[in-house]
Amino acid sequence: MQPLVPHAVSQLRTARLARSSKPFLARGGPRGERCTGCRLVPSHCLCALRPVVPTQAGVCLLMADIEPLKPSNTGWLIADVVPDTFAFGWARTEVEPGLLALLADPQWQPYVVFPGEFVAPERVVTQVDCDAAGRKRPLFILLDATWPEARKMFRKSPYLERFPVLSLAPEQISRYKLRRSRRDDHFCTSEVASLCLDMAGEAHAAQTLDAYLDVFSHHYVQAKHQLPPDWNSDAHTRLHSLRAG
Repeated sequence: MQPLVPHAVSQLRTARLARSSKPFLARGGPRGERCTGCRLVPSHCLCALRPVVPTQAGVCLLMADIEPLKPSNTGWLIADVVPDTFAFGWARTEVEPGLLALLADPQWQPYVVFPGEFVAPERVVTQVDCDAAGRKRPLFILLDATWPEARKMFRKSPYLERFPVLSLAPEQISRYKLRRSRRDDHFCTSEVASLCLDMAGEAHAAQTLDAYLDVFSHHYVQAKHQLPPDWNSDAHTRLHSLRAG
């Protein structure tokens, strides 16, 4: 198998590691060797299952400081699946020029994905305008962070204030099974991206990302408990079917 080309999140992780004064240790301490392509231990590697689905929509990840370093980060999965995924580290006092250039690119219509209850009503939209020919491509800006960090990022990023805020209704989000928060209305970044893609008419990419998250979660948990993955699980079968389609 040929080496995978590092995507935006992988590149951001490499840059973040280069700035570290000490090694980053994932929760639980040293775990030995990890695959550089999927961040799992080699026995549970997912690289051969990576599904790439070209889309009209794009995703821009604004990532809190250590998010690119976490093996469990699901923004990585989005970058695996969606070729036009961009990733930038967030800082309160400075903005990466590449991010500003992306937001100014006329091919894109950025949407900041955030709960509408925290936003002025005139900024909130609940649909993605992607039907008419010649329209700009939707670019979903996801704040990849814990909920307290995401609220801070939203408040302290004035360069996002000119864009509409896409608010996702709870009844839409509830179809995603995996829970990563004590609150039922908080979902991981990959789950939110799946819903955004579906709203943009990218049903195949949304379903593929959803299935890929389930497979990744299974491998991650099995590796944590030193158990082999079930390569014939329902999640694997669904992902294989979507990749074949």
